[in-house]
Amino acid sequence: SHTILLVQPGENPETRTYSDYESVNECMEGVCKIYEEHLKRRNPNTPTITYDISQLFDFVDQLSDLSCLVYQKSTNTYAPYNKDWIKEKIYILLRQAAGHTDYNL
Repeated sequence: SHTILLVQPGENPETRTYSDYESVNECMEGVCKIYEEHLKRRNPNTPTITYDISQLFDFVDQLSDLSCLVYQKSTNTYAPYNKDWIKEKIYILLRQAAGHTDYNL
């Protein structure tokens, strides 16, 4: 269901941004992409960037704020979710992705 991602990387409220996605999974992929862009900026000459989930979670934890608003059709409202929920959803998403990769081998 429709999901809005709210990000505030630094202490300054002016660093706040938001983006919206068609699903929770798309939103979690968006969080991964934000981290990947961060790594690319820090390592501009590295052709291939790899990371593990603990590094991604450390990045999430260091953000001043990261939360999601997920549309609830039954109540026609958006429910807020925090960093811990986001990390849990990313973990499930990446575990499923890894499982599919193994399955295709």
